[in-house]
Amino acid sequence: MSEPVTIGGWPANMIDAAGERRFAGVTRVFRYPHGRVAIVTLLILVVVAIFAPLVAPYDPLQMHMADKFASPSRTYWFGADEFGRDIFSRLVYGTRVSLLASIVAVSITTIIGVPVGLVAGYFGGHLDSVIMRLVDFLLAVPGIILAMVIVVVLGPNVVNAMIAIAIIGIPTMARLTRASTMSAKEREYVEAARSIGASNRYILGRTILPNISAPIVVQVAIAAAAAVLLEATLSFLGLGTQPPTPSWGNLLSTGRQYMYNSPWYGVFPGLMITILVLALNSLADVIREMLDPSSRRTRG
Repeated sequence: MSEPVTIGGWPANMIDAAGERRFAGVTRVFRYPHGRVAIVTLLILVVVAIFAPLVAPYDPLQMHMADKFASPSRTYWFGADEFGRDIFSRLVYGTRVSLLASIVAVSITTIIGVPVGLVAGYFGGHLDSVIMRLVDFLLAVPGIILAMVIVVVLGPNVVNAMIAIAIIGIPTMARLTRASTMSAKEREYVEAARSIGASNRYILGRTILPNISAPIVVQVAIAAAAAVLLEATLSFLGLGTQPPTPSWGNLLSTGRQYMYNSPWYGVFPGLMITILVLALNSLADVIREMLDPSSRRTRG
């Protein structure tokens, strides 16, 4: 029988074991009632977004001028807008915008923020100081103000809104990753990797990153909810998705103007935003409880 491989006196499979153990229970998300509700809600919204042409009973841009401000009925489930367009169909297509904005923005935030935080926390020194001062500057500016400035400079459209949302999310992700890296780099498994001459790239990517993934995953879920709200805010202000393309934010903005004639116009977009944000926040809570032992003990 072959001898087990050791690294600096430690079994090789123990170096990355801590990070793997944290994710071994991810499938237990359905044991949490609010986790089941969150997952089912998100799956429904994803299916609606993917199959929007099949779910929506009308073309979202199709006008029926004779049915302006029609009340919710069998013909128009959520009523009709000022041009007789079906609000339900526009909400269905608006789901695509909200989910896509959230996915793209959070992906960019994670791809940039995590490596920046890893490098700053691991190497420290002047590099850490320069990176953190830039991060502090971005954190000092209110997120919505910074997003508005970025969109105004780049031009108001959904793509630039995604870029703005991603940029304002990078500082938080970088700071979280840096703090976790500074704590992890002093652990025994990192010392074991260093003792056999492992490269910095290996230590960062294969040793430290898996072991600090728990707070990063939770932050991703929280950032996704924030991205949905921020995209809706920018669209509400006319800086995100531009009409006639439907999004929950611009539907809410337009519906606000007709609250007396058509109160349901603004209610349904606001309800959809609330449902998605609550689902993402609930998912973040479940992930935190699963990956953080201290959280489970406190809850118990």
